[in-house]
Formats: sequence, structure tokens, C-alpha cells
Amino acid sequence: MAAANERKVVLVTRKTRLEELVAKYHTLGQARFYIEHLGADFTDYVQENLAYGESLHQLCATLRDWGRHQVLDRALLPNFVFAPDDIVIALGQDGLVANTMKYLEGQPLIGVNPEPRRWDGSLLPFEPSHLDALLRDVARGRRPTRAVTMAQARLSDGQTLRAVNDLFIGPRSHTSALYDIALGDRQEQQSSSGVIVSTGLGSTAWLKSVMTGSMALAGACGASNAGEYRPMDWDTDHLTFAVREPFLTQRTQAGLVHGQVTKAAALRLRSRMPENGVIFSDGMESDFLRFTAGIEVTVSVAQTQGVLVH
Repeated sequence: MAAANERKVVLVTRKTRLEELVAKYHTLGQARFYIEHLGADFTDYVQENLAYGESLHQLCATLRDWGRHQVLDRALLPNFVFAPDDIVIALGQDGLVANTMKYLEGQPLIGVNPEPRRWDGSLLPFEPSHLDALLRDVARGRRPTRAVTMAQARLSDGQTLRAVNDLFIGPRSHTSALYDIALGDRQEQQSSSGVIVSTGLGSTAWLKSVMTGSMALAGACGASNAGEYRPMDWDTDHLTFAVREPFLTQRTQAGLVHGQVTKAAALRLRSRMPENGVIFSDGMESDFLRFTAGIEVTVSVAQTQGVLVH
């Protein structure tokens, strides 16, 4: 292959459902017993695992011909340092692409679908057979890319967390979140089920369900101006936040429940929860920041944009 293959390729993988079951129950037989005892089809788990393994084998064969490469499990992403000129591949569902992108600093990211018959994948335009020619084009800058705006949460103690789809700020369990919220010169105390802050990419996911439900309830109660929800572009220059189930009391308000976070106007929240307050991104509840009493978080548009190859 050409000299362009001097650039290192990092392949990010994930465990299949079967691998996670075996890790939990120690043996394949025990995993099978657990699934079949619940009346589920264990064959589906096996087929998914085989398909993923075949796709991984095909990608690794291509990467061996390419040259410098590294295979990285998703669990190692938070502590891995990517080189500026790395080319990154995510083999998995859309969630793996999003989870990988938030740890990058503008490196091109290729989403590969391991099983197109199973996964639709709006972020997975490629199959393993495409990789050979695709890598050469990406290395030479000949492939088009899409910019993806990300969100960033920064705590008052300096910890940060990015999001490709959305940030959740609220309680770990099904309890009320207590916090102060401020946007520009507006501020109030709130009690709610938590706050969702969405990017343009995420506006077709969790935020869409929150807004669709709110509009449907408003319409059912006779509101005539409920409107129609419209997702944002992936590279939009702002974020949108929505407060879930705000609760009015003598001390809490529900006026600042929806709005835009721009580069000029960040969203600020200060926790009033003695415990169980968390911030996580893109549905990864295990990778969270503690948001307990006294901690302040500033949510803003991340300076770095994701770069998705398409």
C-alpha cells in the first residue's frame, strides 16, 4: 500500500451481549441457562456474536496489511491518548461512535456497521468490506466529513465531560433533583427529574422524546400553540436544554425550563442534593461526574467539533 499508511489507525471495539453475559455468569453454559430460563432466544445472542466476530476479523486483516494500528476496547477510551494524526474506526452501533467521538480532538472517525441486517445505524455508513479503499482516501484527505457539535460540562473543581448526543444532569435514581439554574440574567431554584442538554445530533434522540411528550400533553390539555418539534442540524452552533417534570413548590419555580445554550451564554447549575446527583453523557451512566451539594456545573458548546467520515 501507499505511504499514507504511515498514519496509525485505532480500531475501537465493544463487547457483544454474549460476551457481557459470559463475563457476568463465568461460562457459556451458565449464560445460556440464564437466557433460556427467562424464555428468551439464546440463538440470537450467538448469531450476533458470530457476526461481530466475523466483521472484526475482516477489519483486523485489512489493518494488518495497512501497517500501524491498535485495537482498543471501549472501556479503555477515557484513559487513552490519541495522536493528532490518528484515524479512528468504531465497530459497533451508533452509541459506540458517539462514545468514541467525545474523546477525540478532531481526528477523523469512521463508523463501521458490523451487521447491517441487524443495525440501522445513522452513524454507521460503512461495512468492513469498504475499509481497504476507504482508509487510503481518508489518509489523503479525499473523503468528505461531517462536523458534529459537542456539548461540554465543566465542574467547579475542574473536571470535564463531553457529550456528542446529550448530557443528563440530575438524580442517579428515580427521585427529585434539587438545584439552582441560571442562563444569562435568568435564574431560579428548581425541583425536577433532571435536565437534558442536547446537541444537534442528539436532538433526534432523547430530547425529541422529551419534547414530543411535552407537546402531546399540552395538546391533550387544550393548548393551541403546542407547535411541531424540529430537530437541529448536527453542526448547529448551539445546544438546547429541557427540564424534565419540573415541580412547583413554595421555593421552587418552573419558568426556566427550555432554552438555548450558545457560545456567549452558558447554562449554569448548582446542586442542592446531598447525595445521588450525577452528570453523564450519551447514555453512559457508568461514566459520570458527581453532582452533589455545592458543586456547580457550567454547560457550554465544546470548542472541539467531532469529524465523522461519510
